[in-house]
Amino acid sequence: MLLRLVLAALCGSSSVLAADCTRETLQAGADSLVAAQAAGNPSLLKAADGLTYTENFKAGTLKTGILATALKIDHSRSSLDTTQCATYTELISASGTKPYVLGFQMHFSASGGIAKVDALTTAKGDWLFNATGTLNWAKKEDWGEIAAGKRDSRAVIQAAADAYCDIFANKSVVVPWGKPCARLEGGSYTGNGGPNDSCNVGIPSGVALVDRRYVIDETVGAVDVFLSFSGIPDSHEFRVEGGKLRFVHTLTVMTARSGKSKV
Repeated sequence: MLLRLVLAALCGSSSVLAADCTRETLQAGADSLVAAQAAGNPSLLKAADGLTYTENFKAGTLKTGILATALKIDHSRSSLDTTQCATYTELISASGTKPYVLGFQMHFSASGGIAKVDALTTAKGDWLFNATGTLNWAKKEDWGEIAAGKRDSRAVIQAAADAYCDIFANKSVVVPWGKPCARLEGGSYTGNGGPNDSCNVGIPSGVALVDRRYVIDETVGAVDVFLSFSGIPDSHEFRVEGGKLRFVHTLTVMTARSGKSKV
């Protein structure tokens, strides 16, 4: 019991022990996020006391952030990390008055409430933005549950993501490319849904992807990484199957550099 209390104290208020963090709790929190965004009502979020909020890596408030804007949600998908008690949610609003593609990392408190929300918001003016294209390809991909006996470990999933991120600065890094593998970058897709699709195209050189923060869900082979792309807020999300990269989704908030408002 004493050890449990010590570990809980070390984890802090933004996370809980895996034994106390269920997929049901995380899914309920992710569902409340989708509901809040659809209604433009942050009070629908299952928030813990003292919730902290950032948007495009800058401190903000729920009342002034993207969650206060009602959006038509055309697609949502969440990864549930029971080890860190965290979630990642991808939201696509392609058919509303102003299209958006959003990414949210959330961390939960010991009570099961959402203690921290980190949002990335992309819209017109951001890298390769095309919400209609993003929606089209995202709906065709399979990010479903992987059979228990075929799941990769957290370490393998993160290593695959790190190898991809590392190759931007070091071309000698060996990346576990899958075949097929497709990258959805803004609304641009590197494949056509065929067996020869490749993610190993158009990767720049000499760029360090740093300040990485991970949300990992072994049941679906997913890892999302919030990171700094040469100072630009960015998300790279990966689907890993059999240790190989299958899908990559990116969000790059170019307008954060200009300081333009999204709302």
